[in-house]
Amino acid sequence: MDDEKLIASVKKYIYDNLPLSSLSDEELQGQIEDIVRSRLKDCYIPIDRQVSIVQQVFSSIRGLGLLDSIISDDTITEVMINGPENIFIEQNGHLFKLDRTFESQRQLEDIIQRIVSLAGREVNQANPIVDTRLPDGSRVNVVLPPIALCGPTITIRKFSKTPMTVEKLIEYGSITREIAEKLKLLVKAKYNIFISGGTGSGKTTFLNALSNFIPKEERVITIEDSAELQIKGVDNLVSMETRNANASGTGEITIRQLIKSSLRMRPERIVVGEVRGGEALDMLQAMNTGHDGSLSTGHANSTKDMLSRLETMVLTGAQGLPLEAIRQQIASAVDIVIHLSRLRDHSRKTMEITEIVGYENGQIILNPLYVFEEDENSTLEKVSGSLKRTGNPMKNDFKLKLAGVRQEI
Repeated sequence: MDDEKLIASVKKYIYDNLPLSSLSDEELQGQIEDIVRSRLKDCYIPIDRQVSIVQQVFSSIRGLGLLDSIISDDTITEVMINGPENIFIEQNGHLFKLDRTFESQRQLEDIIQRIVSLAGREVNQANPIVDTRLPDGSRVNVVLPPIALCGPTITIRKFSKTPMTVEKLIEYGSITREIAEKLKLLVKAKYNIFISGGTGSGKTTFLNALSNFIPKEERVITIEDSAELQIKGVDNLVSMETRNANASGTGEITIRQLIKSSLRMRPERIVVGEVRGGEALDMLQAMNTGHDGSLSTGHANSTKDMLSRLETMVLTGAQGLPLEAIRQQIASAVDIVIHLSRLRDHSRKTMEITEIVGYENGQIILNPLYVFEEDENSTLEKVSGSLKRTGNPMKNDFKLKLAGVRQEI
């Protein structure tokens, strides 16, 4: 018997004859095994194929259906679903379309409802866009029709089950061991660090690795749209995430509110997963009012672009604030900007580590410390190169001296 037909008939029998709402997951699994075994009693099918059929039936009823097998594949880093028939994945740095589909739009909508309910959120016609996460920390964005014209749309950014460490960044060639040691000193000396980069450049991954340099005895508060940071070893850790408004338009909790609340929780460090809007002002004010050592990320194409975007974000949160005041605030709050990029060969590299040294004549003054340079081995298909130390000495070494560090950065 064809597997798909068998799965469809078993599912139909279960929906028609079993009290699904009163069955536990274990009981349902047992019932499915019995039904599959009885349907196959007159023909030989290998055990592993029987197990696969049982899992597919169970997954389509209680799990995430087709998504379960995609998510369990650790080589897949991104999943893009544009309606029930168009599924794209990124695997080993390459994007391609899967030759599998969901049974119907209804099934895809049911799976979406399961995903958002796992994180205590809701998505519907009144609230058709939601950011959420899977239990393993993977980031999920959902857009429903009629906003999404091609049908229910899901984008999943998968995260490794093991937290990203600086050792792994070194292994992947994103930074060198020497630079990792320098970054460790900067984090421990409580420099305020901003990580910038384009989509898919590895900002959250890098932030996660850097955050593991935070001394274990400090009180750390993380604030994110959907919690995905995996900070290990810090006992005094508070993780908070935003909440969308409910169907009646109430109950929304924003990053701005969480940052303001965190200031009353005696934080030693505040880690904001990503700033996108008016919360940038609150973040900068926190950095400027004794919460040194704060870390955050933002979308930008270069270090200068990141500072321009910060200006724009602050203006959305405080219209009428003079641009000069905003630039002074940025210059005094942010100490270091680390810019990441995804290059033409799909590799993720640290492109620049820049110090912000002050504000003069209406401009924020930058002092690049490390810049990525390609070498003679680079080709159109493969990027080869490394971060090189510029000839610029580090100017703001006050925090390093305060932390008892005497070596050059």
